[in-house]
Amino acid sequence: MDKADFETQLQKLARLSVRFGVNIQPGQDVLITAPTGALELVRLLSAEAFKAGACGVLPFFSDDEITLARFEHAGDDCFDRAPDWLFKAMGSALKSGQTARISIAGDTPGLLAGQDPGKVARATQTQSRAARPVLEAIVANSTNWNIIPFVTEGWAKMVFPTDAPEVARDKLWALIFRATRVDQPDPVAAWEANFAELYRRRDALQKLNLSALHFTGGGTDLTVGLAAGHKWVGGGLSLKNGVSYAPNLPTEEVFTMPDRNRTEGRAVFTKPVSVAGTIVEGLVVEFEGGRATKIAADTGEDVIREHVSTDDGASRLGEVALVANSSPIAQSGVLFFNTLFDENAACHIAFGNSYDMNLQDGADKDMVGANTSQIHTDCMIGSAETDVDGIAQDGGRTPVMRAGEFVI
Repeated sequence: MDKADFETQLQKLARLSVRFGVNIQPGQDVLITAPTGALELVRLLSAEAFKAGACGVLPFFSDDEITLARFEHAGDDCFDRAPDWLFKAMGSALKSGQTARISIAGDTPGLLAGQDPGKVARATQTQSRAARPVLEAIVANSTNWNIIPFVTEGWAKMVFPTDAPEVARDKLWALIFRATRVDQPDPVAAWEANFAELYRRRDALQKLNLSALHFTGGGTDLTVGLAAGHKWVGGGLSLKNGVSYAPNLPTEEVFTMPDRNRTEGRAVFTKPVSVAGTIVEGLVVEFEGGRATKIAADTGEDVIREHVSTDDGASRLGEVALVANSSPIAQSGVLFFNTLFDENAACHIAFGNSYDMNLQDGADKDMVGANTSQIHTDCMIGSAETDVDGIAQDGGRTPVMRAGEFVI
């Protein structure tokens, strides 16, 4: 695409994120986390935020070269340390509701694949522990937040490895503008129409009052028990003060809370998973009593094993999500190596922490089986072969999905 068209679309993405995604409120500050390659988008987001009434914009950047330099040159004891003071401050700001958060997804997939798996695991676990205050603010729905993509050179190269860098970037940007609907005349209207369908699915599932979901197809035979008082969520969200926001752009899922003790069977994962800068491929997990008891993978097995041993809840599920195979992202036929996109192309489960928003008001989290962990990692199990049955409280079955599509 030509430069003028690209700049127009990027401006629309920034406006969509600020006005519809995070929905900045007058007087709020905005915390933005992004890779250094996304500086152009951060500047556009900042201008839009100030126009919407933000008082301050606080950008924090990650950088591939700096990340690699740490693993190549830092002392061994450094991988057991993380700036908890910074995350405590961020968590406090987010929990107050006076600070909104925008996260830009565009890190290079597999950046740490060549590094010592032990160091990668230690650094990831230490970072997860330190970042707990931020995760708590997000899962408690304390403030408005939004995740959007930005194409970096490393990401584009991973998705289109045989293309010249500029061709790969253009192709990935075209897909992103389509998936986020900013290529349409009125992106907000397009998202509202999509949300209406997600709300229909959400409400239909809620009325079923299911005890569990049973996934089959492609080698998967998995029963995920649902928490008593679980709540289905999809599309946009609202804070207790009534402020609406759209956490993920794009989003094509409806999701709810599993019972941490009631997952049984075998899950064959249909897409690679990016964990701690490593691409895990060919992942197969067996569950007993809610816990992942057997783990095998073609690549990255050591990393995923370490990841799900971060704490007691890391090997259990905190989310189960349903996504139609006809979603625009799935139909693109592209493997994005980016959770923001790949989780919206397939049904998935998430190891680790559950979301408070997926539980009815008044429910006791411990009693119903809500999971607590320092991690939350989405892993895709859906495909065009996936069937899903809802299991009622009395054991009766209702077809929910057939061949990857909703039938409710």
